[in-house]
Amino acid sequence: MQIKGTVIKGDGYGRRLGFPTVNLDIKAREFPKKGVYAGRAILDGKEYRAGIVIGPHAKIEAHLLGYSGDAYGKEVFLTLENFLREYKKFDTEEELIIQIKKDISQC
Repeated sequence: MQIKGTVIKGDGYGRRLGFPTVNLDIKAREFPKKGVYAGRAILDGKEYRAGIVIGPHAKIEAHLLGYSGDAYGKEVFLTLENFLREYKKFDTEEELIIQIKKDISQC
């Protein structure tokens, strides 16, 4: 599945954890199943491997491996390739960081 959106400002939580994400403003009416996916992202004509999260309330964000620029206001194309796991809340940030590292290793 492909998703297109414009990068908007998020809450900065991913960056604070050491895994900055692009948060997308999506106009679509249908969304894939909530969860974490391995996939690809195209930003500024360049392709990146990506860890993509489809969260509650149609929140979509992606960690682009190797990207470190300012993407605000830019258009991003995401391709969901492999479903990695269900979306879930973690009891501690440490547990979340451990899981994010595992997820990224699969991307």
